Amino acid sequence: MTFESFAFQPFIYQALNESGFETPTEVQEKLIPLIQKRRNIVGRSQTGTGKTHTFLLPLIDQVEVDKDEVQVVITTPSRELAEQIYQAAKQITAFAPKDIRVSKFVGGTDKQRQLEQLQHQQPQIVIGTPGRILDMVNENALLIYKSRAFVVDEADMTLDLGFLPEVDQIATKFSEDIQMMVFSATIPEKLRPFLKKYVTHPVVEDIKPQSLIADTIENWLISTKGRDKNQLIFQLLTIGQPYLAVVFANTKEHVDEISDFLQNQGLKVATIHGDIPARQRKRIMRQIHHLDYQYIVATDLAARGIDIEGISHVINAELPRDLDFFIHRVGRTGRNQLKGTAITLYDPSDEYAINSLEKMGIDFEPKEIKQGEIVTTYDRNRRQKREKTSEELDPETIGYVKKQKKKVKPGYKKKIKQEINKSNQEKRKLERRKQQRAAKREKKNSNR
Repeated sequence: MTFESFAFQPFIYQALNESGFETPTEVQEKLIPLIQKRRNIVGRSQTGTGKTHTFLLPLIDQVEVDKDEVQVVITTPSRELAEQIYQAAKQITAFAPKDIRVSKFVGGTDKQRQLEQLQHQQPQIVIGTPGRILDMVNENALLIYKSRAFVVDEADMTLDLGFLPEVDQIATKFSEDIQMMVFSATIPEKLRPFLKKYVTHPVVEDIKPQSLIADTIENWLISTKGRDKNQLIFQLLTIGQPYLAVVFANTKEHVDEISDFLQNQGLKVATIHGDIPARQRKRIMRQIHHLDYQYIVATDLAARGIDIEGISHVINAELPRDLDFFIHRVGRTGRNQLKGTAITLYDPSDEYAINSLEKMGIDFEPKEIKQGEIVTTYDRNRRQKREKTSEELDPETIGYVKKQKKKVKPGYKKKIKQEINKSNQEKRKLERRKQQRAAKREKKNSNR
């Protein structure tokens, strides 16, 4: 399928060409035609699947430019995500033959100025955080009751951050025929009452990325046993000079600790977490986009809230408490077919979490730092795997295998191989006899 299949207005294709998008992703192929038909959507989609353009492209294409009213409302749980969607919308609408008004409403900005602007003119597309949008609606300044589409982006994150009541109140302002679209990486149980209340007869699509981690990402695992973790992070950031690196930690306190250590080592580090004032965070993000910083230390707010081009390295200073966030963190690198490296630090207490990630289909490459270089090391499970292999062989075969490892004459190697094959054939023969006897017994019992 190509984007031409969607029969967008010409300006949409101009915007796509400038962005370098050539073919739609899986989520775009499946959901854009449904959005064009005004179907309600619940899309379960991971990061990096092209979800933002899935709803922006058809909704912008359908904006009636001659109507001076709000037609589309998009809520998102963080200012950074709102900025990301806003910039994507502005990039598309810049090519429209007539002006399409897109406004962003987030906390930490000049509310009074926004109220004054709304007195003169209503935007046609509204993007923002639930609290600020609801403020504007309750002030009777933002008139959303005629909107035809409402998008709740990152609904699970909205729930986690406690913003779902505000989204609920916003949803009550629309008419009954509003087109509802809810996008979420996961659908937690506490989100289901909201979906049942507002999203009638939805098309539910569970869009999984082709692989949990892009093929362009090298996924390394490094043990911190006996090592100073902050010193290890410093070494990883300075070996090979990454283009742009993000270090993730679980708490604001840990982020500050890592940042302080790295700054004391002479690195210029950007720090991002919820306690950084909105204005300062906005300035830091602008500086990051201008490549004023090479190193960023952040909480998981940045894993799903910030889309920065050219991140070459992601370092997990610790595993996230919610393992789903592992995918979001690692997904910050290796985007748009660029190569990336994800490095996860772990200690023995993380073994269960690492095993859980491996069961999800995530493969790690074990690494260590030796003499100032990152080298491949032993698989941490090699002993268990060796023991498991040994348990599957009988004692006689184990003896042959051990002999085979020693330096022996070529003819003797052949003999050992023959003996191993012979032993395996005998085992298979015994197993078949056992199955035949069991089948006979079962048949005899059934005839009684």
